[in-house]
Amino acid sequence: MVYLTRRTTFSAAHRLWSPQLSEQENLTLYDKCANPHGHGHNYVLEVTLHGMPDPQTGMVLNLSEIKQIINEQVIRWVDHKHLNYDVPWLEGCIPTTEVLVVKFWERLARSFPTERIYEVKLHETENNSASYRGEA
Repeated sequence: MVYLTRRTTFSAAHRLWSPQLSEQENLTLYDKCANPHGHGHNYVLEVTLHGMPDPQTGMVLNLSEIKQIINEQVIRWVDHKHLNYDVPWLEGCIPTTEVLVVKFWERLARSFPTERIYEVKLHETENNSASYRGEA
């Protein structure tokens, strides 16, 4: 099995805040990430596909096609946006890295053959990332 990863970056703002928690609970839990106007990150998104290379092309999937799908399904929606307010398909969710990686998987699964998607990984900072491999 070959694992092929496409890496891309985007910048976005978000606010971590749960309507199910009190103001004090939100401030205690999310600290500076609960800033009323949000805060920003330079995210790194990695999408890993898997399969055997096609004998005719030598590719699992064409990297140009992978790039186009990632851009259409995710990047054009989130780059330089406020994730709490500007992205309709994130409405009502708390845009933690954990939630975002699942939402990105769901968007990408609509365009890639699902048996080809192995993992979606999102780096929020150099030290923090989340990955998702679909439902177990």
